[in-house]
Amino acid sequence: MSREKKKSAFISHGIAAQNRKARHDYKILSTVEAGIVLKGVEVKSLRLGRAQLTEAWAGERDGELFLFNLYIPEYQGGVLSRFDVRGMRKLLVKRKERNQIFGAISRERQTIVPLDIFFNDRGLAKVTLGIAEGKQKADKRQAAAARDWQRDKARLLRSR
Repeated sequence: MSREKKKSAFISHGIAAQNRKARHDYKILSTVEAGIVLKGVEVKSLRLGRAQLTEAWAGERDGELFLFNLYIPEYQGGVLSRFDVRGMRKLLVKRKERNQIFGAISRERQTIVPLDIFFNDRGLAKVTLGIAEGKQKADKRQAAAARDWQRDKARLLRSR
């Protein structure tokens, strides 16, 4: 009898959570990769891919960059350590990038939107932050029309 290798439910590297609505609601001008400070059980829960990033936002508090309202559910693996499921989590960026982000927030009235959380090749949790401007309703309609036209154009060219 051959043993079948059981696939682990944990995410070792790749995307753990994604905010798809961010690209619809905001015009992403540039992106920054930041580390995130997590506790051990938060990492285990994040590796299961159960985090929700849709309502999360990043901002400044006491000269540091934090991620607010990120939902990471409690880990159900028998660990008794409890944590705040929507607590603020510190983001780790270089000083130059942090100053650039803070300048964009204050001077240019832009916002920081978390786009996704992923595990890099070394297994560290990282957050992709987008420096963005909000879209108006007309901009969203125009983007949807352009996307529909590209889809129809591809369909017509395929059928030729």
